[in-house]
Parts: sequence; structure tokens; C-alpha cells
Amino acid sequence: MAIAGKIQGFITQSSWIRKMFEEGIQLKQEFGAGNVYDFSLGNPNVEPPEKLRQVLRDVAGEDIPGKHAYMPNAGYPETRRVVADYLSREHDLKITGDQVVMTVGAGGALNVIMKTILDPGDEVVIPTPYFVEYRFYVDNGGGVTVPVPTRGDFSLDLRAIEAGINARTKAVLINSPNNPTGRVYDDASLRGLAEILISKSRQSGRVIYLISDEPYRDIVYDGIQVPSVLKSYHNSIVAYSYSKSLSLSGERIGYLAVHPECDAAADLMAGLVLCNRMLGFVNAPALMQRVIARVQGLNVDAGIYRRKRDLLCDGLASVGYEVRKPEGAFYLFQKAPIADDVAFVRALQEERILTVPGSGFGGPGYIRIAYCVDDATITNAIGGFGRVLNKFR
Repeated sequence: MAIAGKIQGFITQSSWIRKMFEEGIQLKQEFGAGNVYDFSLGNPNVEPPEKLRQVLRDVAGEDIPGKHAYMPNAGYPETRRVVADYLSREHDLKITGDQVVMTVGAGGALNVIMKTILDPGDEVVIPTPYFVEYRFYVDNGGGVTVPVPTRGDFSLDLRAIEAGINARTKAVLINSPNNPTGRVYDDASLRGLAEILISKSRQSGRVIYLISDEPYRDIVYDGIQVPSVLKSYHNSIVAYSYSKSLSLSGERIGYLAVHPECDAAADLMAGLVLCNRMLGFVNAPALMQRVIARVQGLNVDAGIYRRKRDLLCDGLASVGYEVRKPEGAFYLFQKAPIADDVAFVRALQEERILTVPGSGFGGPGYIRIAYCVDDATITNAIGGFGRVLNKFR
């Protein structure tokens, strides 16, 4: 075999999102882009705010010595300070720049975290369904993923999480608002989870971290608030990306933030900074760090995605689907009319509608529909969704 057997297996496991995206490219070449309805990839179609674009132009035009040079591996001190000040206000918690590391997006942050905290064989409990690449990030750190179910409405099942924790557990990883379900975990669930982790940490005699992946934190609807993980549990670490909140997915800029009262915080921060370098990131992109420092609190208009959500959900309901509207992010995790979600995705593909099987996220029997697309894609696909549903009735 030309490549590692493990990686060959991972290629098979991770193929669905990219596979559907790539098949979409072929269909668009054959039938024309306007006749293919591609809901496969969570790539924001809302442009960055004008203020962000102006700041980017300003920063790019500034004559600053060493503008493109290395900086401390954790990032520019001034950027970390600004981010920490913003987090302090958002979470009502005193956070300093010393608790922040600028990263290459949330994916980079999660890899840095896993590399820092995991010994070989350590386990990370993850509620399902979950973003498919989490298990690869855990493996990169030498760990083992332990999936546990959520409730029927995709809220946290605290009993299942508690049952999944043992002496080898090093962390619980959550994602709220969730990809693929759009679920926001409420404050009571986070407090209950914190109580479990405190108790289990005492029993095992070692820290169990709560890691919260929050790239969709600022894309929520209908007055929903995303509770603070940092306020809920002192051994918590947040990973954040500006990819969705500012439509900067290709710029790969984000951060990780550690609770200021985290156990062995100095050692943890030293490890995080070292691993940011060791993993080859070295540091987050210099230009984007300067930009981000000037736009804290700026976001795309989540109302645009809310309107797209309603357009999709109301359209699907009109042709016979039972739909639960997501609370955040820009995905609908829709129950398929048959148990075989892959077969249902293939049937939709015959209508040139591209979705992703829920099996790829640990949620069989569902499909993920990414509605961060133009309105015409949504409205023109509804008839096809209805025809496929009728085939299985």
C-alpha cells in the first residue's frame, strides 16, 4: 500500500462531504450550475461585512516594519489582548491575553488542544452526531474517540455522557451551535455536564477537560442565546473561528481560550503554545491577526441565514416533510423517510440535489442540508425534494 493503512481508512470515512461536493462539480459541468442544487458544503455564501473589507484594505496598505514576519507563536500580544477583552465582556469573566492563543481557525485550535492534552490511548467523549473530522483530530493527538448519543431532539444526554466517561477519559468535546444539527445546548445542560465532570475528575484523580468548538456561536436565531461554557466549568477550553461569523473560511483565522482558573493553567498554556509550533502552524496568519484586532464584535447578518433557514424549512414542510427548525449554524439535519440515508441521498442526487448522509456524522437515518446557498438553489430544489419523498411513501 502506497500510504498508511490508517489514512486509507480515514479517506473512506471522511469522503462523504467532499465526495458530494466533487460530484456536484461534475453535475454542474453536465447540466449547468443553475440546474444543480448543491447543499453539500458549509461554505458561507454571505460576503464579509464592508467594515471588515475596509479594515483589510487599510491593514494591507500600511507600511509596518516586519509586517509579514514571525511573531510570538501564540500570536501578536496586542491581538491576544483585544480578543481577551472581548471575551471578558462576552463571558462575564476576567480573561487576559495570556489565556489566548491565536490559531489557524478552529480546526487548528482543536488539533493544538488535542496534541497538548492527550497521551496515547486517552479518550475523548463526543456527543453524536458530530463534525466528521473530530475523530481525526483526536487521533492526531494519539487519542481515541468515544461517541455517545444525544436525545431525540439532539440535546445533550447527560446520562449517556456520564456512562461514556471512565478512567481513560481526558476530555469531552461539544459543538454548540452544532454541526450538523443546528442545536444549541442550553445553560442547564452545561451546568449539569460541569457537575458530572467535576465528580468524575475527582474520582479519576485527573483533570477532565471540557472543550467547546464554537465557530457558529454568532449565528443563532429567534432570540436564542449561546450559554458560556467558560462560565460553566473551570477546566474548559474554547475553540473559535471567524470563518462563519465573518465569512472568512479561506483565511484560516481563529483562537483558543482557556479558563483563567483552569488547573495547571501555566503548564497547559505552555503546551498549547509549543504545540501550535510543533504541528507546523507556527503561528496564525499575521495579516489576519492585525485585521481581527480591529473588528471584535463585528459579524455577518445572521438574519440572512435565518431567512434562508425559513425558506428551506417552510418549503420542505409544504411538500410533506416533518421539519424541526435549527436554532443556529446553517444546517438542517433532516430525518430521511427511510432508514438508509445513503440511498435517500442517492435518490435526491437523481434530482440533481446534493446533500450529505447523516451516517457520515454519526447520525444514520438523517441527511445534512447546508442552506448557506443562494435563495434560488433553495426554492428551485423544493420540487425535487418533494418528488423523492413521494417515491418512498
